[in-house]
Amino acid sequence: MILAFDTYYFDNKAKTICLEFDNWNDNENFKIHSEIIENVEEYIPGEFYRRELPCILSLLDKIDLTNTEAIVVDGFVYLDDEKKFGLGAYLYEKLNKEIPIIGVAKTNFASIEKDKLALIRGESIKPLYITAVGLEVEDALKKIEMMHGEFRIPTLLKELDRLTKEI
Repeated sequence: MILAFDTYYFDNKAKTICLEFDNWNDNENFKIHSEIIENVEEYIPGEFYRRELPCILSLLDKIDLTNTEAIVVDGFVYLDDEKKFGLGAYLYEKLNKEIPIIGVAKTNFASIEKDKLALIRGESIKPLYITAVGLEVEDALKKIEMMHGEFRIPTLLKELDRLTKEI
């Protein structure tokens, strides 16, 4: 099983969605997990994880993680080449380093260079930025590359984003 998470913030609330699917190239037959939390932390630049990590962990508490191959998060695993923790690394630590985490970021704001790969999908000229912990970043890139969809954003990650914004 593969899990992908995203969170949307509105009115001092956070809506977190997790898509659960079996194969990297799936485009349907996924399970949706959802939760809305109130009184979320304010966004602090460089400390995004403080806001999003509690939302992901709360929803993860409701999911059986046995047989989880990997978790995909919207963002970076590490923020720089000294391995300053980003959302993905904090999640990996909270899960006792037992489940690989793949970070998929749409913008390249982190100052990481060595453990980040750019992935061009479809006819887009804008890459996705892939980082990982618990597996090699090259393997993480291959997994995201094989995800269904002919556009920059894989089908299930696009659906995940859409579902988070559905109020």
